[in-house]
Amino acid sequence: MKLKTMTMEWTGNSLKLVDQRKLPHVIEIVECGSYHQVAEAIREMIVRGAPAIGAAAAFGYVLGAMESPENDDISSIKAHMRNVYKKLASTRPTAVNLFWALNRMEKTLTEISDLSQMIETLEQEALRIAYEDIEINKTIGRYGASLLKEKSSVLTHCNAGALATVDYGTALGVIRSAVSQGKKIKVYVDETRPYLQGARLTAWELLQEGIPATLITDNMAGWVIKQKLVDAVVVGADRIAANGDVANKIGTYSVAVLANRNKIPFYVAAPVSTIDPEIKSGSEIPIEERSHSEVTHVNGVKIAPEGIGVYNPAFDVTEHELITAIITERGIIRPPYKENIARIIWGGK
Repeated sequence: MKLKTMTMEWTGNSLKLVDQRKLPHVIEIVECGSYHQVAEAIREMIVRGAPAIGAAAAFGYVLGAMESPENDDISSIKAHMRNVYKKLASTRPTAVNLFWALNRMEKTLTEISDLSQMIETLEQEALRIAYEDIEINKTIGRYGASLLKEKSSVLTHCNAGALATVDYGTALGVIRSAVSQGKKIKVYVDETRPYLQGARLTAWELLQEGIPATLITDNMAGWVIKQKLVDAVVVGADRIAANGDVANKIGTYSVAVLANRNKIPFYVAAPVSTIDPEIKSGSEIPIEERSHSEVTHVNGVKIAPEGIGVYNPAFDVTEHELITAIITERGIIRPPYKENIARIIWGGK
């Protein structure tokens, strides 16, 4: 069984990824034939977005199994797979879907009794993770669309579309679903410095589907909201704490404060797998800091003076008090978040 979407393709012995660093001007495919190459693709943001990272890591785990020792020594195979797990898990510390997918793959490995079936069994599990993500995103989209008016202007931050998932998207899935229902939706797209995922990826996805979109710089969001040009904000998430605090791309917190100040709803769209019940609050979420060159350079062109100090956190944390609702495949979670998140996780719908 194989998989092919806008974001990734599983061929049976390699993982092909759209190089998101090159979009929107160049569509280039990077083929990963080893788990080391998948790890590098995740670390270097060839593939990005929490659900997409999780699925890519699952296929990377399969590739790691294909590279395991060719013998029946279960201890040496398990030792090799522990190294595969560690390598993939070390790539991006904030996105919890990475660890969720790897843990799921590791659990599958421990349940295999016939080593001759190891590759096939792991491959099937990775494909389940991928195909489940697509259906989950469509369900999130349907729930989220119910929150948008017949005519709505929505502000997004970063990219939580098909490119951040296996397909369809979380935040953009909400917009796609609303449009498919006949609602008139237009979108304001934050550029999302320093990596410009909004300008490069979200804007490109919306243009591909003919959804009206307007690109703005991040520091225009406050004025656009104050001018009542926006009815709601919809963003994705990389990790959600048990109390409803949300880690998402840097700049999300600022948008949430602006939405709160101007009394417009701020929605987070994410699968239940993005909720980390082991993290009590956002203060415990590890925040990745990335290369200083992402701030000092744009498309390889230096824009800052030599020797300037740089701080480049890739994510920030939005407190649950600023969030109107969290949209998941199991329903819409509203305050009080601690109780309702626990009910969603442990009690289903």
